[in-house]
Amino acid sequence: MSQNLPPVTPAVTAQLVEALSPRLRKRLDAGVAKLAARPAVRDGDTVRIAVDDDTDLELHAPGGLVTSADAIRCGCLLAPGCLHRAAAASAAPVADAAPVVDAAAATEDSPSATNSAPSGSSGSSAPNGSNGSSPEGVGAAEAEAPSDAQLAAARAVHDAAALVLEAGTDGAGAVLQAELLRAAHTARLAGLPRAAAASVSVVTGVRAARSADPSYRVTELAAALREVLSVAHRLPRACGPDLAGLRGSVRQPYRPDGSLRLYGLFSEPVLTATGYAGAVTWTADAGGRLHTVSDVAPGGPARATGAADRAVRIGDTALTHRELSRAGLAVSGATVSPTGRLGAGAGVRAVRAAGADWHDEPLDRLWAVPVAEQVTRALKGGHDLLFLDVTLTGTARETAGDCLLADCGGLALRLTAAHDSPALPYRDNLRLLAAARGSGLRVVARLAPGPLPRALLLAAQHPTDPAARVDLGLDRLRRADLPPGTAPAADGGAPAVHEAPLHLLRRRVHQAVAGGRRVLALPGTASGDAARLGSLGLSTAGELLRGLRSASADRTRDVFGRLLPADTDGFARAWLAAAVYTDAVERSLCAAAWGADEEAAPAAG
Repeated sequence: MSQNLPPVTPAVTAQLVEALSPRLRKRLDAGVAKLAARPAVRDGDTVRIAVDDDTDLELHAPGGLVTSADAIRCGCLLAPGCLHRAAAASAAPVADAAPVVDAAAATEDSPSATNSAPSGSSGSSAPNGSNGSSPEGVGAAEAEAPSDAQLAAARAVHDAAALVLEAGTDGAGAVLQAELLRAAHTARLAGLPRAAAASVSVVTGVRAARSADPSYRVTELAAALREVLSVAHRLPRACGPDLAGLRGSVRQPYRPDGSLRLYGLFSEPVLTATGYAGAVTWTADAGGRLHTVSDVAPGGPARATGAADRAVRIGDTALTHRELSRAGLAVSGATVSPTGRLGAGAGVRAVRAAGADWHDEPLDRLWAVPVAEQVTRALKGGHDLLFLDVTLTGTARETAGDCLLADCGGLALRLTAAHDSPALPYRDNLRLLAAARGSGLRVVARLAPGPLPRALLLAAQHPTDPAARVDLGLDRLRRADLPPGTAPAADGGAPAVHEAPLHLLRRRVHQAVAGGRRVLALPGTASGDAARLGSLGLSTAGELLRGLRSASADRTRDVFGRLLPADTDGFARAWLAAAVYTDAVERSLCAAAWGADEEAAPAAG
């Protein structure tokens, strides 16, 4: 049902849960589960849930978001202090309270003026190598030390995230989630949007895990927890540019960029776990710089698939996203964010122009960059798109589903679906392409860091028409599109993959995310693995694993033999050290797998 509910801002959820009595808080998780089983009906800006035969619950979401507690109304006798309102907020997607918007278009009163892809989207990387982390209106020279409010907010975020880690996804119910959402709201008010966004990502991941959402990935939740704990841990001692980066940015400042001649590359759908959907179209200018045009707003799968046929919000052009991905655009008075997003302000003029084939200039130069250089750029914080020439060689079966095997200049590459939603055609298109074994294709993919060369397939040259292209998240291939004589692909018999011994530490990091402290505290859980890591030359990994095991089992007793409260902070520090180390080493392994510069893989946090 959560896909049918409008996103609710963190402050609203935190307020409603805090207002519950202790008795009702104990019943909140059961209330969320019960409400999730009830049908939700949308009527304009209102979503109505039938709690029972006589009682309705309404969520009013002008503009697509629930931004106040009063907007959630229940008809039961215990309202407004009832369980239903808090349960509805806890079941709904978490809204980004202050999405990045086009400053030049801020006066245009439309939900689709949100010219960005909120966190958790299928793609939102910095096209031109900037992470856009400088806070709005705050230069690096001014960011000398965090304020008292920021220190307090960082501590609150850290403590709330540590409690979620302590409990694991199995134990982090709606009350713990609400505490982290409250901390996220406090962080945003204190000028820490990076910590706030990471906190929301953690809650979204926990909810996906608890609801058995097929899109849930423990690796993504572990990364979000690592991010929020790392930012909160580093911020008190940061200064200058480092502090500016840790604070983050609410808005991307747009700068004038004169006239631009843009050539469409491809479009991809956006469908996030936080209730946003739409499309992003990637273009390149004559110099090969990437720019994006976005239409992202609250919505679900229908909006993700339909946004491609909406007109782009640039000047007076009537081009849709689907058309722009294959055509061109001449823009005057252009405004561009540090991450390459095009502004849509009143002073921007745009007209349709001729596009370019992927094999023609200026787009061909994107594929001319050596693959190793492209991966190095992505690992250093630039955009993570890869422009590859590949030959399809087969398929391989993996835990997350089948993947395409391809040869990329002698590199054995694995190409996987960019999104698992059945509403998007990524996986169906991947299955059809698997039948085109031996075909040489020019593709666009997104780097998926890991010990094996892997990328998420976004767009491809048409299998039988080299001048055409397919946006794999929007267009559906048919068997008639395949070369003559192709047959359904069988398992390609990929060579066995021997994991680096680092997986012995990684799996304990992930086990803690899922099961919390208690899983790692079990006798004999990690001692053997730590010894094996040391014997294989990864002594640091072994020591980190021992530290994680020790922190998880550290429960002392008072003089009467009663267990004292667990050292949640100590466990969080031990887990963070292991998670940061694992991420840094895996990035280094990723660089080595692609033949990239290993110095391009800085340690996270």
